[in-house]
Amino acid sequence: MLPVLILALAALGIAVLRLWSYRAQMLDMARMLEETPAESNLRLTVRMSGAAPRRLCQAMNARLEEGQQLRQETQQREQELRYTMACISHDIRTPLAGAMGYLQLLKEEPSQQAEYLDIVQKRLKELETLLEELFLYTRLQSGTLPMECETIEALPPLWDALAEFYPQLEAAGIVPELLFDRNEMKVCASAEALGRIYRNLIANALRHSGGNLTVSGQDREICFSNVLLPGPRPDAEHLFDRFYQGSPSRANGGAGLGLSIVRELMERMGGQVSAQIVGSTLEIRLSFP
Repeated sequence: MLPVLILALAALGIAVLRLWSYRAQMLDMARMLEETPAESNLRLTVRMSGAAPRRLCQAMNARLEEGQQLRQETQQREQELRYTMACISHDIRTPLAGAMGYLQLLKEEPSQQAEYLDIVQKRLKELETLLEELFLYTRLQSGTLPMECETIEALPPLWDALAEFYPQLEAAGIVPELLFDRNEMKVCASAEALGRIYRNLIANALRHSGGNLTVSGQDREICFSNVLLPGPRPDAEHLFDRFYQGSPSRANGGAGLGLSIVRELMERMGGQVSAQIVGSTLEIRLSFP
């Protein structure tokens, strides 16, 4: 009986020591969680043997990493929101301040009424365009813009867009050159979204073209190309980033969202858009599914 009793007491002692070790480890982990700042990269460690303690430690570390990643994403979204609000405020204030300034001049110099009213109308039109782009971009980002794609002719929306911009193209001395393999080119797209894409690309060419615009297409691809204005070249890899300022676009009435909207619409339709600069020519290529 005595050997059995000794073995039992030894086993009990080992169990008590293990329980004490478990308790000490749990208290140590709790202390680390209480004292470690939320933004710290420190992770828990386990000294005890056995699958259960290791599993607990791994699960807690996984939750800590998820929490840290969530905080980082939240901080990044807050930074992007502040940047977006700063850009939006700048974009809206510019045409609005211009309109207010000419309204004040209109009071002081009524003899220039026709000229000043024309300028005010242009400034308000710029503001309307900015707000429309911001609203569309917000809907695309939130996923609330319905998109129904079907096989359609690619050229009729292009004719409509060119007709809409005819006064601006004529004033800039730009005669678009159209090069297509066939008159009935078909693509899988939304007619409304495709029209918006064309208008944004024409507006981009008007702001940054050195005096030409070529639109070509073949095999489910359409390319807009124009010679860039003299000066610094934009970075083709960042052209589709929102509010990208590779050139002073806002000085020409742009919100910096036109090409971002083009990319969002193309991707929503299952296609892609890319840009490259060959010499002094910017090429923006639409690839449809």
